[in-house]
Amino acid sequence: QVQLVESGGGSVQTGGSLRLSCAASGRTFSSYVMGWFRQAPGKEREFVSVISPSGDGTRYADSVKGRFTISRDNGKNTVYLQMDSLKPEDAAVYYCAAGTSMRAYAGIRNAYDYWGQGTQVTVSS
Repeated sequence: QVQLVESGGGSVQTGGSLRLSCAASGRTFSSYVMGWFRQAPGKEREFVSVISPSGDGTRYADSVKGRFTISRDNGKNTVYLQMDSLKPEDAAVYYCAAGTSMRAYAGIRNAYDYWGQGTQVTVSS
């Protein structure tokens, strides 16, 4: 069982930055693919970014490529999402998730086994 707790959300202006964190419980964090997803009101939850268990592989949605950076610290059981040059369309509830399959690394939502409760990001123009 893995419990995930996100933090770091908030309200920023267009062009600003936020750093999200996701702290995981359990001793097997380093074996999980970790992903970030987001859900805006009235929209489906969408893939944002994913990182491999060792941290040497990352993938991003086209909409955030070049602006967001995912990283992890397996010693601290934490995954991060650095978000720069934020746009109003980035506003959403952001969720971290843990999975173990290649489908999870592909960013397929239903491949993830565990989800956090989400953290709100608001971007004002």
